[in-house]
Amino acid sequence: MRPVYMISGGITKFAKAHPEKDFRLMVKEAFDYAMNDVPGLSRDMIDGSVCSYFSDHFTRQLMAGAMVQDYLGLCPKPSRRIEGGGATGGLCFQSAWEAVASGRMEVCVAFGFETMSRVNTWKGNEFIAHASDTNFDYPVGGFYTGYYAMMVQRHMHEFGTTVEQMARVAIKNHQNAQFNPYAQSPASLTITDVRSSPVVASPLTILDCCQMSDGAAVAILASEETAWKLCDRPVRISGIGCGTDAMRMADRPHGRVVLLPHECEEEYRNLKYPGVHSFRGGRSAAKLAYKMAGIMNPVEELDFVELHDAYTSSEIQTCEDLGLCRYGEGGTFVDKGCPFMPGIDYGPDSPGRPERCLPVNPSGGLLACGHPVGATGLMQAAFAFWQLQESVGKHMGNDTLQLKGAKRGLIHSHAGTGTYITVSILEKA
Repeated sequence: MRPVYMISGGITKFAKAHPEKDFRLMVKEAFDYAMNDVPGLSRDMIDGSVCSYFSDHFTRQLMAGAMVQDYLGLCPKPSRRIEGGGATGGLCFQSAWEAVASGRMEVCVAFGFETMSRVNTWKGNEFIAHASDTNFDYPVGGFYTGYYAMMVQRHMHEFGTTVEQMARVAIKNHQNAQFNPYAQSPASLTITDVRSSPVVASPLTILDCCQMSDGAAVAILASEETAWKLCDRPVRISGIGCGTDAMRMADRPHGRVVLLPHECEEEYRNLKYPGVHSFRGGRSAAKLAYKMAGIMNPVEELDFVELHDAYTSSEIQTCEDLGLCRYGEGGTFVDKGCPFMPGIDYGPDSPGRPERCLPVNPSGGLLACGHPVGATGLMQAAFAFWQLQESVGKHMGNDTLQLKGAKRGLIHSHAGTGTYITVSILEKA
């Protein structure tokens, strides 16, 4: 495999609805933005694309990706669609990486979108619920807020995690989004605001959950030689990992914790794993990505993380899966202020800050940016790219979210209750 670099990214504003735009136009806006950032790249230099969108139901159009390919002026170049639930965008990013790493392409465009506003919220939740087992879980009322409520109830029982710790995740991500013009739901919140908002599935309130969205995102990947010709600050994709698990949580066997390089078995001697409190696929994806990128301790070697926080609880769970803290310590990790941005005032319920922060979701994450499923993982890639290029100020109109001296970041996409999970490591070239 040869080295692969990201050379540009583009995003539309994520919103509850973009009734004035169809999916083709949204992708075109993100694509044009990304192309304008690498003026030396022309369409004839692009060898092909990978397309990601979650559900045909939202577009009411089969083979929508082929229509986007045509709209972007990329026909008759090769293209294919990737679909994998909430991890669709992350899988698309990794598929584009594979196309370049294998030598099949010199330049590959990864584009993703979703138009979730085209159906009522209840119908959208039904479509999403079809990504659970429709023979067993779905017929007895299986909706994703219910699944995640069950999982965090177990996390609270096993580890003492609190609703206040979950609320602090919402406070952090919505406040970060105040400085992100692409975000759907920027806000200044308190613990009282989060806990007094309507309950969706106890203990999850509406502010513990991400929103359905319309939006699109693009990432352009290239081989090393081409990247340096086209971009003066390309970002290397140094680690790729993917993990899976059984669709039904009841089918998941218990076993030993998948250990990361900085952990030992003694730490988890009495832990029932994965239970319904942890995502074995996420831990496996992280282990593969860390090995490929040469990371021995993610806490010390990562500068930021953009992870799939469809729920406040899943951010806490995923911080543990990624080894940012030990299993059972995700709530404490939040209380200590470790995942908060330095220099941002989070209001009266802001925790203190440790000597070294490891910001999680500086973009605002899914909770505040929104979650147009096929675009989400590519949105994370674009934000990570801008962080490592140190060009956040250029793309966002302010540099509040720019981490000084960031050298390495992680992006993480997650489907279902951990059925598909991707982890990708990006680092400054």
